[in-house]
Amino acid sequence: MRRFLTWLLAGTGAIVLTLLVFCPAAWMAPLVESQSGGRLTLGDAQGTLWRGSAFIGGAPSGSDPVTPLLPGRFAWRLSPMVLLGQVDVDLENPEALSQPVKITGDWYQWQVSPAAVSLPAERLAGLGAPLNTIQPSGQMRLSWTPLQVARQGNAVEMAGTMTLVMNDIASRLSPVKPLGAYQLIMDWRGRQAQLTLTTIKGPMLLSGNGRLTNGRLQFSGKAQAEEGQEERLANLLNLLGQRRREGDKDVIALEFK
Repeated sequence: MRRFLTWLLAGTGAIVLTLLVFCPAAWMAPLVESQSGGRLTLGDAQGTLWRGSAFIGGAPSGSDPVTPLLPGRFAWRLSPMVLLGQVDVDLENPEALSQPVKITGDWYQWQVSPAAVSLPAERLAGLGAPLNTIQPSGQMRLSWTPLQVARQGNAVEMAGTMTLVMNDIASRLSPVKPLGAYQLIMDWRGRQAQLTLTTIKGPMLLSGNGRLTNGRLQFSGKAQAEEGQEERLANLLNLLGQRRREGDKDVIALEFK
């Protein structure tokens, strides 16, 4: 009986070890979907949990195919030391990332090295409403300082600054192309990020401040047309919010609560 139990434990251990070593990368897709609230997934995942690659896409709806959101494929290398509580990940994508990203830490907190990721605004339509109606176009670049990320129960806390620069932004809802270039700064402190939106250049001027708390957006700002562009932008501005008077100008209130 003792010999039988010994062989049973050895056989079980061998099976578990084999699963860990050859765990397919595709098994990570449900985890990405769960952590992103069903908005993101991994497409065409190849390799294993320890060394693999995939593209990042919008989570499919029904039988719809996975739509890539970022150019290129992300390749990763995960150290087996994660089984002992030490996280060490290298992430590369020459087409999207300005440089490889290093993630280190343990099971509960991580340090993310600074980098930037480029995103064609057209691919945001893959995230669904309302972006699939607005049909944005242009170039976006999200950069970040060194980030400190920690998991507290089911919540995630972060410290660091992210900057989203949006150039030559346009929409199929407006004949004015481009609408302008904009910058959104996200100052992360714990579970909350303070937001500051400014316009780099028009003709549609956007500004405002707000915060993002546990995925909930609160924002107060305004949109207005550059002088001489009021008539051409009137229809689009009316879709963005309620019109109000500030001094001798009409502006659109951008309110999200």
